[in-house]
Formats: sequence, structure tokens, C-alpha cells
Amino acid sequence: MAEEAPQTVFSSKHDLSSGGRPILFTPLDAPGPLPKRRASGFAEFDRALGGGLVPGSAILMGGDPGIGKSTLLLQASAHIAMAGGSVVYVSGEEAAGQVRLRAERLGLSKAPIQLASATSVRDILTTLGMMEAPTLLVIDSIQTMHSDTIEGAPGTVSQVRGCAFELIRYAKENDVTLVLVGHVTKDGTIAGPRVLEHMVDVVMAFEGERSHQYRILRSLKNRFGPVDEIGVFAMEGAGLAEVGNPSMLFLSGRDEEMAGSAVFAAMEGTRPVLVEIQALIVRLQSGATPRRAVVGWDSGRMAMLLAVLEARCGLNFSSAEVYLNVAGGYRLADPAADLAVAAALISALGDKPLPKNAVWFGEVSLAGEIRPVSHSSIRQRESAKLGFGRAIGPAGGANGEGPAKGIQFTGLTMLPNLVDRILTDA
Repeated sequence: MAEEAPQTVFSSKHDLSSGGRPILFTPLDAPGPLPKRRASGFAEFDRALGGGLVPGSAILMGGDPGIGKSTLLLQASAHIAMAGGSVVYVSGEEAAGQVRLRAERLGLSKAPIQLASATSVRDILTTLGMMEAPTLLVIDSIQTMHSDTIEGAPGTVSQVRGCAFELIRYAKENDVTLVLVGHVTKDGTIAGPRVLEHMVDVVMAFEGERSHQYRILRSLKNRFGPVDEIGVFAMEGAGLAEVGNPSMLFLSGRDEEMAGSAVFAAMEGTRPVLVEIQALIVRLQSGATPRRAVVGWDSGRMAMLLAVLEARCGLNFSSAEVYLNVAGGYRLADPAADLAVAAALISALGDKPLPKNAVWFGEVSLAGEIRPVSHSSIRQRESAKLGFGRAIGPAGGANGEGPAKGIQFTGLTMLPNLVDRILTDA
């Protein structure tokens, strides 16, 4: 007979193999209706969510102060409430009268939203337990919430994690869509413990420059839809308005051909967006240290691209200041921007304007190769829709997807081919 290990007070107290309640398993093909998404009233908001609000889901929305998070959620809450949904909006940063004042400015004062100003999670959950579960619960913001069962001031790691856990558990048990507003740090990431992003179903970032009119709602994590989808809004006097065609927003004012300007056909999730990339090269006197400045793109990526242009194409950027800007304050993360950035840099260096009716896309390797990118045909179709007649990209970039109608595609294999095309043919 095998000898059993002796039971101690510690082991018997911390043994989790017995004493619990049996859990219920459900097969994937279990009969019954699946949760139905609810429209928020904003097609751009629903697009970023993957099709709408999912009952029982937890959404974390972050963004810089004053970017419009509260305005967007108040407008979406009003749409849902006026469409027959039950909405509870809890503000921990503003008094109820201040929220009502903003709603009046936005023309939403008649929306049947149940509004409260509170920071105690115990009080909030007790009140919600005495009423019918709402369709949407907005907590603005999670850093202001406080639980009396946890030591520490509001906003600490333990408080944020504990309060979020209790609110998410309530949402899951009652099929309530929960939206948590989160503060962000100086580098734009959501403040607080990273475990908070793992606890929720959807993480969204509300981006944009306050000096610019546009705002982008970007999906960073989504258990119910594609990642990196975006919704585009414009800040107006009456609140946030949807932008159905963001390409027109980022391409306005391109009446004349200018050296250093290239149009990039970007992909944001499943949506193609055309943006303008601008480059400026300033020659310096000998001895001066050249400066590199990038707005809207990765500075490390530009340094790599400059090195490839010097090593593989024989161009000299070492004695010049290089400035790169993505027009409209847009931020690019698509690796296919390499070719458009290279075209803008070469055009600025040689003072040769690029064709006005052309778009550029493609990834550049360290060997100077122009590598294929995904969704080539979608990028071309969006370009043709906006009146562009030429597309320059990787050779064979349209293979497997079919060439787009109404646009002439030119394939390139190596970066020196691009230099020859711009400096000799443009």
C-alpha cells in the first residue's frame, strides 16, 4: 500500500480539490439563442466594436484628457436610451449637474438616461441590485472608483483591479454591457495595472490631437470582432459627428504637385484609408549635426529606411536634416507605409514632385527589396474610388486578389527601381 503524505493544518486549509460547488459545463453546440449585438446609434462606434455592443461584455476605453471620451459615451448612451434601452451613467469625476449641462449643450437633455455621481462600488452595486439590470452601464472613470474592502486610495493598483473585477462580475451575471473609462499615461497607454486589459473583453483607444478636428476610435483588443478596426469622428460644436469617408478628410488641400508629398493607401483593420505623407530635406553646412523629426510614424522605422536608402541606393541623407509628417495628425502603424515614405524622401531629396494621381504602398526590407503586403486590391479599389489613376506597389502585389478596375498598377521589386523612377521619370 502506498504511503500517504501526512495532512497538516496548512495543507488541509489550502487544499482546493474538494469543498466547492460543481460547475455546469455547456457544449459549444448547445441549443438556445446567442447574444445579439445592440447598435449604439453610431455606425463608426459599432464598426470599431466589430458590429455593436455585446450583452455581458466589458469594454475599456482610454484616451487623453479632453479628447472626447465622455462626450462620445454620453451621445451613444442617449442614442441607446432613446431607442428603448435602459442606460445607467455613473460619473466619478463630475457632479450630476455638470453632466446634465453637457447633455444640454449636445441637445441630449431629453434622453431617458439614469444619471448618478458616485465613487463607491458598494453603493453602485447595491443600487443596481435593487432595480432591473440596465442594457448599458457606463463608469466614468474606473480610476475614481473605490471599494471599502480594499485598502488604498482610489486609483491605486489594488483599488482599480478590485473595483473592475466586481463591476465586470456584475455585468457578466446580468448580461449588462459595461463600459469603463480609463485614464492614460504620458505615452498614451492606459494607466493602472496591465491585468485590467486582460480582464475586459474589448480595449479601445480614443486618439487624436486636440488641435485637430478629427478623432479616431481604435480597437486594440476585441474578443468579439477584428482587432485594429477604427471609427472616425469629427469634433463639432454639437459634439462628435461621424466621418463616413476618412480618406477625404486626410487628403484635403492637395491642389498642386509638391516635392516630398506622397499618398499612402493604408489599411486600418478592414477599412482602407488614404493619407498624405510629407517629407522635407534641409541641407546643412559642414560640421552641423543633422536633425531627424517624425510626426505620426515610428522614428526608428524612418532611421532604418534612411539607412537602406543610403546603403542600397547610394543616396546621401547624412548631411541633411530630415523631417517627416503624416498630414492631419494621423498616426500610422501599417508596415506598408515604407514605400510611400521612401517615395516622399526621394522626392524631397531630388526636388522632384510625385505624380498627383498616384498612391504608394509596400514594405521595404533591409536588403532593399519591396515586399508584398496584404489587401493590395482593397487599397487599389479605395484609391480608384477617390479618383486616383495609378498605384505603385510590390511586384505581384495584386496576384491572388485580382487587380482593381479603373487603376493602373505598377509593380516594383527593389528600392533602386523606385529611385530611378522618381529621379528620372517624374
